[in-house]
Amino acid sequence: MSAENKQATAAATPAAAPADAASPTVNMANLRGGIEYASQWQLMWARFKKHRVAFWSMWLVVILYVVAVFAEFLSPFNPEDPSSMTTYQPPQMVRFEGIKPYVKKFELTRDPDTLRAIYAETEERTYLNFFTEGFEYKMLGLIPTNIHLFGPADKSHKIYLLGSDSLGRDMLSRVIYGARFTLSMGLIGVVLSTFLGIILGGISGYYGGKIDWSIQRVVEFILSLPTIPIWLALASAMPRNWPPHLVYISVTVIISLIGWTHLARVVRGKFLAMRGEVFVIAAKLDGCSEGRVIFRHMLPSMASHVIAAVTLAIPSMILAETTLSFLGLGLQPPAISWGVLLKDAQKISVISNAPWLFMPGVATVLAVLAMNFFGDGLRDAADPYSH
Repeated sequence: MSAENKQATAAATPAAAPADAASPTVNMANLRGGIEYASQWQLMWARFKKHRVAFWSMWLVVILYVVAVFAEFLSPFNPEDPSSMTTYQPPQMVRFEGIKPYVKKFELTRDPDTLRAIYAETEERTYLNFFTEGFEYKMLGLIPTNIHLFGPADKSHKIYLLGSDSLGRDMLSRVIYGARFTLSMGLIGVVLSTFLGIILGGISGYYGGKIDWSIQRVVEFILSLPTIPIWLALASAMPRNWPPHLVYISVTVIISLIGWTHLARVVRGKFLAMRGEVFVIAAKLDGCSEGRVIFRHMLPSMASHVIAAVTLAIPSMILAETTLSFLGLGLQPPAISWGVLLKDAQKISVISNAPWLFMPGVATVLAVLAMNFFGDGLRDAADPYSH
């Protein structure tokens, strides 16, 4: 072979990749024929992110629960501190002097004929500081501190960014504190109802026969009852002298005992459909116990559907607590929830003079809408292969 041919052959032959640490990482997709694989959860997440309303609703739900967890830190004042000189004070608008926030003070006067309180905005300013000292509390119930996210620079003055109620208490702090009771009750209630729905629905769908017939008759009986009257009847049976935490637990249990039926039917239908699947039969033939077949093989196959059902159930739990507390059959003062706060907004005369007392209702609507959109997005993404 001539020298020219040898050089041409060497130029056309690709050089062997050096087997050292500097070698590029092998692309596993190329080893699998150029096909990339994704798990069901990855496909579900990719589909969920395309649902923009549900995606941003998810972040709003996260923010609401962060507010509920860190209520003391985010509240500028103690929600139970009254002030006879600032009853029904209107909300103060936050303004900025450069980058320094402040609010203008209100001067209280009385109508000479009706003695109705009249607040006039003045030019006197109250500046706001961040990470300022305030009332003492325990962060997460463990760490004693008195640091709050923001507060007035002058501790002798109070600010009312969402106005005040009939006793001069800060509505912003009360709405923040109310989020803890309302949102946690919805979450705990859903956990209890989910447990009952999965256990009873799974037993009904897995075993069938007389067990299925008995459980379904109970489900149909509960579903045939009008929900709100049953809530009212059970809640009214609670003693009026119970402490707030005991009422809280009782209302949560009452809501959970009514809310498990829909999920039980969903789980039963899924179990009936999966009983004859190949992977279930193979697990039984392999000697797996019934518990392992149910919890290791069948439930994970419908986990996405359960998550979507749970997310959609939380708003109904929140509305149930709000309804019972609003009607005076749920939580009672001194407990603070959005339903308890809405009791102050029952009269049209109060709403016309102090519309900011309806802010707990606005918070409830935002929470319910966000969770419904979030649940709808999860439900649509639960089957990532659908079009």
